[in-house]
Amino acid sequence: MTAILASPSKGLMRATARLALAELIATAFLLIAVVGSGIMAERLCGGNVGLALLANALATGGALVALILAFGPQSGAHMNPVVTLAAAITGGLEWSAVPAYIAAQLAGAVAGVWLAHAMFDLPIWQLSQHVRFGAGQWIAEIVATFGLLMVIWGSRAHREPVTAFAVAAYITGAYWFTASTSFANPAVTIARAFSDSFAGIRLVDVPGFIAAQLVGLILAVAILGRQSKEIDA
Repeated sequence: MTAILASPSKGLMRATARLALAELIATAFLLIAVVGSGIMAERLCGGNVGLALLANALATGGALVALILAFGPQSGAHMNPVVTLAAAITGGLEWSAVPAYIAAQLAGAVAGVWLAHAMFDLPIWQLSQHVRFGAGQWIAEIVATFGLLMVIWGSRAHREPVTAFAVAAYITGAYWFTASTSFANPAVTIARAFSDSFAGIRLVDVPGFIAAQLVGLILAVAILGRQSKEIDA
């Protein structure tokens, strides 16, 4: 009897572990794209920051399309604790899966940064010196995060592949129309603090970014959360 009662719990744990593994891999590849393309852009653009940002944005957007299409059917391809929390708040994900998702996203993000460094023959362990501080940066992160959730929820009214292209297009554009270059992701923010490259952010600036992202989440849930539930229904 004990074995029978324990079986569903073990099955749920295995299923959650599979979902978390998918999130870890997807998030790692997202950071490889963000940091790796930033390093390549710095090396090839001859000091032209605008051209480097364009290259970084296009590479990130292209990778997002592929990753969301590949991992969406498996874990939802959140790759972002804010998206995971929003999904749980609006009933799209069981709260019991949230810790595993977020832990996997954080681990995958840091692993992705380290893999990017290894590919480009840079020291694996770094702390960024890239200053990203101030009210303008924090407002930009609120806007970027709110907009990301708006696009995700709005896209669900259309056929499945639309979300991948909509999110990628939004992030590519938000690299340019937000002062922060649109991190909109606590896992990405933390991981980028460990890369002293084009995509980096000082560790001391990370809490301000994450706080702004959480404000964006709260506003999105308060204003758009009900609409999201109606779409799912």
